[in-house]
Amino acid sequence: MAITAAMVKELREMTGAGMMDCKKALSETDGDMDAAVEYLRKNGQAKAEKKAGRIAAEGLCTVALKGDTEAAVVEVNSETDFVAKNETFQNFVKAVAEQAVLSNAADLDSFLAEKWIEDDSKTVKDALVEKIAVIGENLNIRRFQKVVAANGCVVSYVHGGGRIGVIVEGETSVVNDEVKEALTNIAMQVAALNPKYVARAEISEEYIAHEKEILLAQIMNDPKESQKPEKVIKGMIEGRVSKELKEICLLDQVYVKAEDGKQTVAKYLEEVSKAVGAAVSVKSFVRFETGEGIEKKQEDFAAEVAAQMAGN
Repeated sequence: MAITAAMVKELREMTGAGMMDCKKALSETDGDMDAAVEYLRKNGQAKAEKKAGRIAAEGLCTVALKGDTEAAVVEVNSETDFVAKNETFQNFVKAVAEQAVLSNAADLDSFLAEKWIEDDSKTVKDALVEKIAVIGENLNIRRFQKVVAANGCVVSYVHGGGRIGVIVEGETSVVNDEVKEALTNIAMQVAALNPKYVARAEISEEYIAHEKEILLAQIMNDPKESQKPEKVIKGMIEGRVSKELKEICLLDQVYVKAEDGKQTVAKYLEEVSKAVGAAVSVKSFVRFETGEGIEKKQEDFAAEVAAQMAGN
């Protein structure tokens, strides 16, 4: 398969690896982007594993609540940041969230087919099309997720004026302001540090085995580390995996408001539980970040101006 400059550029942006390394990785994997990322990781050339696609689309995320037990987070995209800051657009996104928290739709198509909360003579999709006509820019209701707490409550946090929307579902027999404040602090933690799981128990053995395979390949590709005894290499791998799990598991993360800089989220929740006289735990969380996984069109304004001048 012919390896194009665009493919090399995409792989570089995904991994941070050098141009020639990316070209070689794509050649070795016959242009398979996922396999090329894996190749670079195993050879220690990827500076950091990044999700495919760059976070670049504009728009807003917001959350709507229904009492203490129901919440919904939505992401609505726009073409430009200018529109994202427009009051008409912001009010529309808020209405979409209010629609979502009342909805029982199982997927986006069903959601778009529902009667619009502000005018039941039209559907959600009709309302979206009308808003596109009013604003004069392409808009997209990209996703939504609703959370219903069975044994506790839900709290929300919206960061950066709508760049990130978070819902945290807490399990507890006591629901009061102190508990809600603690769970809101946890929601801020989720927004800031972007964990992937609540606890290690949620992580599959396959995932851990795969990470160990990657780390072993990295070590064996290092002239110095590969010469160490097998027992030492095994210990290195276990240590690095443990460090990674602490970063991606919410309860293992250092609590962002910890005064000593060491207290974990799990220990913080233990303190809260003791203070309110009931166990308080995090059952689940949802984190939406505007534009994550969407590639934004790269515009070269200098080239555009030059093209226009050449045409005159």
